[in-house]
Parts: sequence; structure tokens; C-alpha cells
Amino acid sequence: QVQVVESGGGLVQPGGSLRLSCTASGSAFSIYVMGWYRQAPGKQRELVASITRGGTTNYADSVKGRFTISRDNANDTVYLQMNSLKPEDTAVYYCNEGVLGRFSWGQGTQVTVSS
Repeated sequence: QVQVVESGGGLVQPGGSLRLSCTASGSAFSIYVMGWYRQAPGKQRELVASITRGGTTNYADSVKGRFTISRDNANDTVYLQMNSLKPEDTAVYYCNEGVLGRFSWGQGTQVTVSS
């Protein structure tokens, strides 16, 4: 079973940038599609970006052109570069398997976009 730990969140002004990291432990990380999800207060968790083991990416329309997902299979790490952040990006961000969210959920990392 893969376990994940997210980091890199914080408070940023609108228009700013953050880079999130997700380190995985367990078996066979590199075979999985990995994804970044987010959950805002009072809303359901949503998938915002995913990446296959070969590097093919997919994004939710709300973040397309602003967020970039990448992965380092050698170090079992997934990244989310977030640029041009908006207040509506405020949420707890989680990484997990990118199709069914089949791993145990980590604690997530809080991203707050506010002036």
C-alpha cells in the first residue's frame, strides 16, 4: 500500500505561486497514475490534475494553463506548480492515485490565496 505525505502549502496573495510536493512510500509508485486533488470548505473533493507514469497530464478546466503537474519516479515524488493563484484556489490539497483515489488519504496541505 502506498502512503503519501503532502507539503508546500501556505498563504499567498492573488497572482502568486506555490509549489506543492508529494512524497510516496510503499510499493511500485511509478506504475500508478498520480493526481492532485483539492477540497474547499463546504465542497466535495475534486481532482485538479493527474499524470501517468509516462508523463501524460490532464487538468481540470479551472486550473488549465495555470497549474503544472510533474513527477520524479526515481524519487517517488509528485509536484504541483501553481501559478496565477486565485482566491477560489483556496483549499486543502491532497495527492493520491489519480483515477480512483485508491490510496489512504494523507493530511493534505493547506493553500490559502488572500490579500
